[in-house]
Amino acid sequence: MVLEFVNGGELFDKIAIKGKLPEQEGRRLFQQLIDGVSYCHDKGVYHRDLKPENVLVDRKGNIKISDFGLSALPQHLGNDGLLHTTCGSPNYIAPEVLQNRGYDGSLSDIWSCGVILFVMLAGYLPFDDRNLVVLYQKIFKGDCQIPKWLSPAAQDLLRKILEPNPMKRINIAGIREHEWFKKDYVPVVPYDDDEDVLPGSVLPIKEQIDEPAQEKPTHINAFQLIGMASSLDLSGFFEEEDVAQRKIRFTSMHPPKDLFDKIENIVTEMGFEVHRGLRKLKVLKKCKGSKNSRNPSSFLVRVEVFELGPSLYVVELKKSHGDSTLYRQLCERLSDELGVCKTEEIMRTDSLGDSDMSSVDGEALPLSGF
Repeated sequence: MVLEFVNGGELFDKIAIKGKLPEQEGRRLFQQLIDGVSYCHDKGVYHRDLKPENVLVDRKGNIKISDFGLSALPQHLGNDGLLHTTCGSPNYIAPEVLQNRGYDGSLSDIWSCGVILFVMLAGYLPFDDRNLVVLYQKIFKGDCQIPKWLSPAAQDLLRKILEPNPMKRINIAGIREHEWFKKDYVPVVPYDDDEDVLPGSVLPIKEQIDEPAQEKPTHINAFQLIGMASSLDLSGFFEEEDVAQRKIRFTSMHPPKDLFDKIENIVTEMGFEVHRGLRKLKVLKKCKGSKNSRNPSSFLVRVEVFELGPSLYVVELKKSHGDSTLYRQLCERLSDELGVCKTEEIMRTDSLGDSDMSSVDGEALPLSGF
């Protein structure tokens, strides 16, 4: 199923066949690679094994990053905010990963991207030796000879990426501002419409054109409703955070348009920023003093409305990231003001409910709407 969409094979094969890629083609692929890696980092995912063998090519010549078997998630960070597992492929591994002192997953991925760029433009590895000890010594020193036939801008970017000191290494924001990278740059847009909306990336809700379909809720059937039950949610096997701490649902009898408008008014009053998408709202807040350029939105909750039946709707609030206490306050305020019978009928249960109630993630829904 995967190879049907990436039938161009591995980037490694593409390089092996051509020997090296023209600078223009290498730049286009590198731009896509950086956009893809940046998207992962914004989600809190660090690949840790980037190499041409793990970059696939589709029939249009666009790349897909694959093989996240060694990737790290936010819960893998140590108390110092760094990763500590030594992993990766020898020729592409960053020097700080080898030192066993903790490393920034973003900067180590950038190093690997730099090695991939070098291989695409030069046709050979910047650091290579049959003896692993000698190879690692070269990596520690950043000992590589950048080909003189490359343009001065390409040489400059490679030097800044293949900087053995991670504190001096260029980051993704710096790469995107580099003159070589910016040439003919067309940002990659994710295919799905459920990605995190960052401030400034779309028009604020007041400036958007009203579309009748925007407030039309998604219809769900009985099977989908049953699947919402917390007792059938298997995410607990894979995620440390309890489902009740990241996803809350409550029922409401307000029409969808009124729901969206009321939610906007409530969360704005609470000091949040609101962006409206197709049948969805996204509630954002940035922590004061936050200097994290990779994640400017420090609090993000998605709000979606589902139709159960005539005049009965489910409002789902799903936290992507942010403070759990703040998220709980937001959920309680919305459910209290917009819920069917406010807090009296929003009951907690650990399994599917009684004869006239159905539990959705621990919150009872009256079935009178069916």
